[in-house]
Amino acid sequence: HEDTGLQLQALLEGQNYGAAAGDGAQCAAVSVPRNSPAMRDCLVVAVLCFGNLINFMDWFIVPGILLDIQKYFGLSDGKTGLLQTVFTLCYMLAAPIFGYLGDRYNRKIILAAGILFWSGVTLSSSFITESYYRIFVLSRGLVGIGTASYSTIAPTIIADLFEEGKRTTVLSIFYIFIPVGSGCGYMLAAGMAKSTGDWHWAFRVTPCMGGLALVLLLLLVPHRIQRRTARHRALSISGTRRGAEETPGVQRTAKTTWCQDVVSLAKNCSFVWSSLGLTAMAFVTGALGMWVPLFLYRAQLVQGIVPPCLQESCNSSNSLIFGGITIGTGIFGVIAGAEAARRLRKIYDKADPLICATSMFISALCLYTALMVAQTNILSTFIFIAFGELFLSVNWAVVTDILMYVVTPRRQSTAIALQILLSHLLGDAGSPYLIGAISNTLQARGTPSFQSSFRSMQSSFAICAFVGAFGGAFFLLTSLYIEGDRREAER
Repeated sequence: HEDTGLQLQALLEGQNYGAAAGDGAQCAAVSVPRNSPAMRDCLVVAVLCFGNLINFMDWFIVPGILLDIQKYFGLSDGKTGLLQTVFTLCYMLAAPIFGYLGDRYNRKIILAAGILFWSGVTLSSSFITESYYRIFVLSRGLVGIGTASYSTIAPTIIADLFEEGKRTTVLSIFYIFIPVGSGCGYMLAAGMAKSTGDWHWAFRVTPCMGGLALVLLLLLVPHRIQRRTARHRALSISGTRRGAEETPGVQRTAKTTWCQDVVSLAKNCSFVWSSLGLTAMAFVTGALGMWVPLFLYRAQLVQGIVPPCLQESCNSSNSLIFGGITIGTGIFGVIAGAEAARRLRKIYDKADPLICATSMFISALCLYTALMVAQTNILSTFIFIAFGELFLSVNWAVVTDILMYVVTPRRQSTAIALQILLSHLLGDAGSPYLIGAISNTLQARGTPSFQSSFRSMQSSFAICAFVGAFGGAFFLLTSLYIEGDRREAER
């Protein structure tokens, strides 16, 4: 049975994994025993992807019903943006803690505890009344802490299960559920608010899905996951236990302090510049995810397409459309990015950062164009926003794969945690609040009107296009160092 499993694994690794759908088909089509390594790995990835879907659904419930929440609590643009900022701040501050724990303790237990925690807090927040806005803000921060445990540790499990050739494809499948979950969050929130007439019900669906994810995690994910490399398989075939090879890595991790890991990562130029590029991506996606439905609503008010929101439940059609755009562009963008990286990497070692740089520049141009045409043509605005999101999504799996091959395995959880901390601290932790605060300041300078509220949001949103261009420059700098840092990590 062991020989059969090794042969099957070698067969799968020798095949061409070009697209996400193809990888899933391989898992489903190969006839193997239920307890074979290949089938088990596919089940583990499926569970992790389902958890990632729910995480990002819960993340974007608030933007999906932003008009209703703003009206219910009587909030300005600045205080409204604070909801997402608090969530992201708690998320990023908790990430290094979970990165440290994930490199040293059982990752399955940490994942299970995180899912249980954020599910309970989300369900509880659905019963908060309009008099307790601060408690509602606090609940979003606590949800961010629970989410951080998952986003930090789950990619490292995938990195342990698959080698570089397949790892990009499997990571692309995992990261597809970032835009898919985000879009589903918009659609779930808008749909529940419309069907029930009460936006609170939007916070009562994802906790039930979180409970299902918790059960699947406990039943299907192994208690310990060992790294799969050609070296380990060679040791297994020659009769050497895999566990013997794992033990020195555990000992080295135990002797390496967190500060030493941070210093080592700070000297890794590819890690630093790609993390700054990811920070620019996070800034743009955070601002888009929070404010696009409200911006489109104000543009439609200026054009006279929709009436002002005076009823109990506001029109949520923009959230539904934007959610659908996010899902479609996210799936296509992540798959296209992974496929482009897989093909171009064979002929050019610097392909990954150059793909990221090009997509960031194009995305920035599309988003700026969308802002400029919003007052005159809503359809064109939707089209350019879709292209902007598409080219942003190209980078998700590619950036993570860059980290995986320029950072040594025993520091990967810490590296992901630090990348999360940096990208959110300087990225989407501040961008929702910053856009709202600038909008408030610009509105205060003029006479209150639909036109002034639209213009203020349009002007503050323009920052995103320039930040996106800076992100492209950071990825260009990454390309200068990536070959040397990769060789050092392999050594």
